Parts: sequence; C-alpha cells; structure tokens
Amino acid sequence: MNSISSRLTDQLRLVSPSGRRRPVPPALVLVAHGSRDPRALTTVRTLMDRIRELRPALSVQLGHIELNEPLLPDTLAALGDTPAVLVPLLLGHGHHVKRDIPAMAAAGARVRVAAPLGPHPLLTETLYARLVEAGWPPAMDPAGRRCSAVVLAAAGSRDPDSAADTGHTARLLSDRLGVPVLPAYASAATPTIPTALRTLTAGGRHRIAIASCFTAPGRFVTQCARQAPWIVSAPLGSHPAMARLILHRYDQTLTTPTHPQLTPA
Repeated sequence: MNSISSRLTDQLRLVSPSGRRRPVPPALVLVAHGSRDPRALTTVRTLMDRIRELRPALSVQLGHIELNEPLLPDTLAALGDTPAVLVPLLLGHGHHVKRDIPAMAAAGARVRVAAPLGPHPLLTETLYARLVEAGWPPAMDPAGRRCSAVVLAAAGSRDPDSAADTGHTARLLSDRLGVPVLPAYASAATPTIPTALRTLTAGGRHRIAIASCFTAPGRFVTQCARQAPWIVSAPLGSHPAMARLILHRYDQTLTTPTHPQLTPA
C-alpha cells in the first residue's frame, strides 16, 4: 500500500494544477567512491532501490569515482543532455567533494552537484539506529552515562573542512546519546581510533562503543571493528533514513539556485 501511495504521489507531482504535465525532473546520480569489497556495490544498489521506492518517477543512476563501474564520467556520457543532480555518497567536504566530483561534472551538460550527506540530523539518526542495533541501550540511567562514550570512526581526510564536518556530526550524535562522542579516523587524520579510545578511558569512560561513520562495508569498517572494546555498529548502509537524506540533498539542490555546489569548480 505504501509503495502504491508513493507512486501515485510521484505521478501527481508531474501534473500541474492546470492539468498540464510538468517537465520530467532531473536524474539523480548517486556518486559512490568505489571499493574493492563487493559488499559495497551491493549496499549502494540496495540504497538506490530504497530511493526508487520513495520516488518511483525519478530516474536514479549510479556513478563511481574509482574502482567500480560504472565510472561517473561514463554515467554522465550516457545521460547526454539529460539534466542531472549528482549527490555524493560522501559524508563531508573532502577532496572528492571539492575537486574530483566537480571536475567530472564539468564535462556533463546541465549537471548540478549537491552537498555531501553530512553533517545532517538524518545522518545522526542513522548512526544512532545502527548503535542501538549493535546493543546500545536506548534508555540509559545517569550512572551508565557517566561511564559510557562513543568513538565516531570515520575514514579521514587531510582537508580541515572534512574534519570540521566529522566534528559537527560527532556533536550531533553526542546530543542524541547524552554521552561524549569523540571523532577519530582510520587513515589520513588524527586522532586515530586507538588514541581516541585511550583518551576516553583516561577520562573514566570504560564502556566505549564505536560508531561506524562509513557508507558501506569495507576495509576500514573491518579495521575499526577489531579495535572495539565493547560494541561496534554496522556501517550506515541502506538504512531508510539514508535514502531520505539523499533525496533531501537532491531536492535542496533544485530549490536553492545559489547552492554553493551548483557550479562545478
């Protein structure tokens, strides 16, 4: 029933109050990094299916920055003159978002680039849901909060804007959980996961969870899981809130003409 309602709502969006058919909306191109782990591509395709369920009339395409096909330039070439919005499946303003994706988008006709997925409350909700799935108690008494904490494990980037975005996400998650959340990185940035764990332990936090701030399974997720002293959450994956967040970035780009990512640089 929900699927039927979504399709009817989407079809109505294509009809104006005067009865005339509105123009077909630009395609949504989900831009994934790419991974040698086959589970990553499976996760992305499942996420695309969720997006299509929410917006059946929308053309949803996929392009990778590297490692997997289709590569983004090939996806854009196949679209030709079809308008498109590129939504990075990335969680902050790092090099890929600032340089690589806009450079690839410059070769496409009528292409806009959305902001990365984080920070955003829907991303925070996904992180929270994954922690609860892993065993984080939804209700925690004051004594439990005093001894608990979370390490927000992210990929890492040398770009300070990326670190700022991860820090913002950590603060949002801390507000949601009511405990300290310390960002840490699997590569390219500090603090590392072990350093963050030592810092929290020195502060009297002996029940520390790791929140996986990664879009899909892969080497970094496995690496962080090995370092977890307590529970570790699954990656963000195809959680329903992620599909809603992607559509939010798509809509935001279309409704904000002065969006900073609209013009590739």
